[in-house]
Amino acid sequence: MDIRVKITQATSLKSACLIVAIHEKRQLSPSAKVLDSLCNKRISHLVKKGDFDGKLGHTWLLDNPDGVAAERIMLVGCGSKKKLNIKAYRKIHCHILNALKKTNIKDVTLYTTELEIKDASTAEKVRHASEALLETSYSFDELKSGNKKTIALKSITLNIENKRDLPKAQQALKTATAIATGMDIARRLGNLPGNICTPSYLAKQATNQAKSCKKTRVTVLGEAEMKKLKMGSLLSVSKGSRQPPKLIVIEYKGGKTKDKPYVLVGKGVTFDTGGISLKPGAAMDEMKFDMCGAAGVIGTMATVSKLQLGINVVAIVPSVENMPDGAASRPGDIVTSMSGQTIEILNTDAEGRLILCDALTYAEKFNPKTVIDTATLTGACVVALGSHCSAVLSNNDKLAQDLLKAGTTSGDRTWQMPLWDDYQDQLKSNFADMANIGGREAGTITAACFLARFTKKYKWAHIDIAGVAWHSGARKGATGRPVPLLTQYLMNQT
Repeated sequence: MDIRVKITQATSLKSACLIVAIHEKRQLSPSAKVLDSLCNKRISHLVKKGDFDGKLGHTWLLDNPDGVAAERIMLVGCGSKKKLNIKAYRKIHCHILNALKKTNIKDVTLYTTELEIKDASTAEKVRHASEALLETSYSFDELKSGNKKTIALKSITLNIENKRDLPKAQQALKTATAIATGMDIARRLGNLPGNICTPSYLAKQATNQAKSCKKTRVTVLGEAEMKKLKMGSLLSVSKGSRQPPKLIVIEYKGGKTKDKPYVLVGKGVTFDTGGISLKPGAAMDEMKFDMCGAAGVIGTMATVSKLQLGINVVAIVPSVENMPDGAASRPGDIVTSMSGQTIEILNTDAEGRLILCDALTYAEKFNPKTVIDTATLTGACVVALGSHCSAVLSNNDKLAQDLLKAGTTSGDRTWQMPLWDDYQDQLKSNFADMANIGGREAGTITAACFLARFTKKYKWAHIDIAGVAWHSGARKGATGRPVPLLTQYLMNQT
C-alpha cells in the first residue's frame, strides 16, 4: 500500500474516494462543507436527519455524488471538536482503513490533515495518520493455507493545504514508513510460533536484515563463545532446551567512528514455559511473545537503517528458549553471572532477568553513551499499568525523562516507576549475592533493581513492555511496540 502527500483540489479531483471529516454536533470540516455545496447538500442532509452523528470512528459511504468528480465520498466521524487529540486522530485513521478493507476501493484521498489539533503541525498529523494507516493494514497469514487475505486498496493520498508544509510533510511520511517497517518486522517475529522462531531463526533474520545496509553488521555468539565469556546466568536458562542459545549483536555505524554508541538490549526468550517453575497451561501459547523485546530491538535497528540516522547504535539480543528438561535449572540453584556476581534462582520463571544481566554486562565493552533494555519482564507491570503504557525505570533521571518525552511524541507512551534502594533488600539471599526474585510486592520494581546491579558503569534505563507487547483474545497478536518509542528516542539524539 502506497501512501503519498500531495496538494489536491477536492472539487475537481478524479479519485475512487474522497474522505472528509464530520464532528459531533453536525460540524462539517472545511472540505466536507465544500463537497456538500457541490452535491446538493447530501452530506448535511444525512447529518441533520441523524443518519450520521459524527461519533469517533463511524464511517458512511456516499456513491456517485452529483457535482463531484470523485466516484465516492466517505464521511468519517471525529467526535468532539474540542476533545480531538493525537490519540483520537490515530484512532480515526485506524477506523478509516478498517472501513476501506471492506470495500473494493483502490485509491483514496484523505482530507484529515485539515483537522485542528492543539500543538500539532501538519507534518506531525501526516506522520501519525500514516503510522496508523500502515499499522492497521498489517496482517499475519503467511502460515495459513489457501487464499491469503488481500485488500483492494493500493494508494492513499494525504492532502496538504499549503505548499510550504510539503517538505516537512514528506519527511514525516518517510519517518512513518520507516517506523511501520520496523513494527512489521517486530510483529512478524512476535507472531511466529516457537517451533519456527527459535534463537537461531532470530539470529538468521537479524543477519539477513543487515545485508541491505552497508552501515550495519551482525555478530552472532554461540554457546561455546558465551561459556568463554562466563555468561553463567544466561546459559543457566538455555540448558534445559534443545535449541542452542544465541547472543546477537547488531552494530549500526551512522555517526563518527569515535562517537559512543547508544545500546539497545532486547529480551529474546523465544518460548517461555517457565522451566521447572512451570507456568499454568491456560494461555501458555502466548509465551511465544516473550521475545517481543528482542523483536522490538531488531525492528528498531531496521528503522534506524532505513532512516540513516547520524548516530552509532548497537543492539544486543540474548536469545534462549526456557524449557523444563532434565538438564534445566532447579529452584535453589546458584549460578555465576558474567559480572562475577552470584545469583540464587528461586524461580526459574524469572528467567528474563537472568539472560538480560549478562547482556547488560556485555554492553560495557562498547563504552556506551546510554543503554536501554526492553523486555516483557513482569506480569506485575500489567497489573500496575495495564495495556496502555510501558514502565520505565532508570539510574539516570534525564534518560528517563528523555524516554517519557519520546513516548509522548510517538504515541508509544511510558510511565516512570521508582528505582529506590529501599527495594533492594527484597533480593537478599542467604546463599548467594542476590536472589532472582523479590517476593510478591513491587515485582516490576524489584526486577529492575536486580538489573540495576549490573548497570552501574553507564547510564541505563529499563522498559518493561509486558502490558503492551501483544494483544490477547480476538485481537491476539504482537503490537510492534516499542519500535516507535525507541526510534523516537534515537531520532531525538541526532
